Amino acid sequence: MNVRSTGTPPQAGIGLRQPHYREVLQRTPSLGFVEVHSENFFADGGAALAVLHDARARYDVSLHGVGLSLGSAAGLDPWHLERLARLVERIEPVRVSDHASFARAPRRAHEAPVHANDLLPVAFTPASLALMAANVQQVQERLRRPLAVENLSAYLAWADDSLTEPQFFAELCRRTGCAMLLDVNNLMVNALNAGEADPVASCCRFVDALPPGIVGEIHLAGYCELDDIVIDDHGSRVRPGVWAVYRHALQRFGAVPTLVEWDTGLPALDVLLGEAALADACLDRCAAKEPA
Repeated sequence: MNVRSTGTPPQAGIGLRQPHYREVLQRTPSLGFVEVHSENFFADGGAALAVLHDARARYDVSLHGVGLSLGSAAGLDPWHLERLARLVERIEPVRVSDHASFARAPRRAHEAPVHANDLLPVAFTPASLALMAANVQQVQERLRRPLAVENLSAYLAWADDSLTEPQFFAELCRRTGCAMLLDVNNLMVNALNAGEADPVASCCRFVDALPPGIVGEIHLAGYCELDDIVIDDHGSRVRPGVWAVYRHALQRFGAVPTLVEWDTGLPALDVLLGEAALADACLDRCAAKEPA
């Protein structure tokens, strides 16, 4: 059960996924917010949108997208942006986010862009930064609100990278006024795949390189270890190393709203609520140390 030891309101949320719709709406467990994937609710009606309206009547809702392709040199998909804007107007979410990635590109010169249906990493260069900043600003102007942009778990890098990832995000947020959605699990996956001798320390150095005040939301999740690679599959409990980096991030940024993501092999709802309760306990300890 999601039982808290203090009287403070919860700040941690969970990803609201279809197998848990009925139970969450019937039980209405104590949660700071729920998060859904924006693209699943682009239709003008239907059962999914009705469920989201029911959830919004009970909780704050965070809209988390995977399809804006903020790093695409081909530009934004106008249809996608308009559908997102309509959803934002309907739901009035507490936050809207997407990824520092690209997914749209033409197969050949002078052809219309196609969508790769994946989160492909961008180069950390001044040109890529300028391009992403322009796209982020276009989204924010259409939505009339700041966007949060998430760091990726990336399985390759570009040879011409000239900025560190923290530098890239710091400058993106400075130029556009957007926030960073700090995915701690993605930091750990990247550190493990890079063969870092001390992945927790490596992730903490990344956190320390980010300016204070930049992070608007934090994501936690589980990962899968294969023979030669670690996969960000969101299919298990949050690992101890990720919890350690999360606690370090809270020390640096304060009690930031936090989401527990679990997208594959969904457990019983109480397991997911238990993970959110652990995050809330970390948030409580952080808040208790902050000056009044």
